[in-house]
Amino acid sequence: MAIRPILTVPNPILKKVSQPVDEVTDETRALMDDMLATMYAAPGIGLAAIQIGVPLNVIVMDLAREGEPPAPKYFINPEILEDVEELKPYNEGCLSVPDVYEDIDRPERVKLTYLDYNGERVTEWCEGLYAVCIQHEMDHLKGVVFIDYLSRLKRERAVKKVVKAEKLKAAG
Repeated sequence: MAIRPILTVPNPILKKVSQPVDEVTDETRALMDDMLATMYAAPGIGLAAIQIGVPLNVIVMDLAREGEPPAPKYFINPEILEDVEELKPYNEGCLSVPDVYEDIDRPERVKLTYLDYNGERVTEWCEGLYAVCIQHEMDHLKGVVFIDYLSRLKRERAVKKVVKAEKLKAAG
């Protein structure tokens, strides 16, 4: 497992629409293993393949709390089949927009279908943090970053903050 660099805004690759995975192979599983190692090292709770520059419909996630054993989940070609109309705000952050957090309204429950690590079809209802996180990561697959939901001013401010932090880190 390799830890890969995470792309940050305003990198144009983050705006690419990811492509479906034709078949779950050892290469797909190796990608997911690298993604998980990268996410844990960041640290974060979710990561889409496009965030490490791979435009495929692949997501990894682990919502285990501190002190709990790891509980990684793998999503290949995830699709939301239905959601509830009721929206709930959640304070979101993103590994591609470090140190920026904003409230985003999303459906609080979604019915999801995807292929797991072994290529088996899973269909389930997600709610709470799980629902928020999967919707956030699925946005990445469509080239959408959570700050795209913000006003232009807040979005520009967030990008400037990230660019400035990256310059300081590079000068480091």
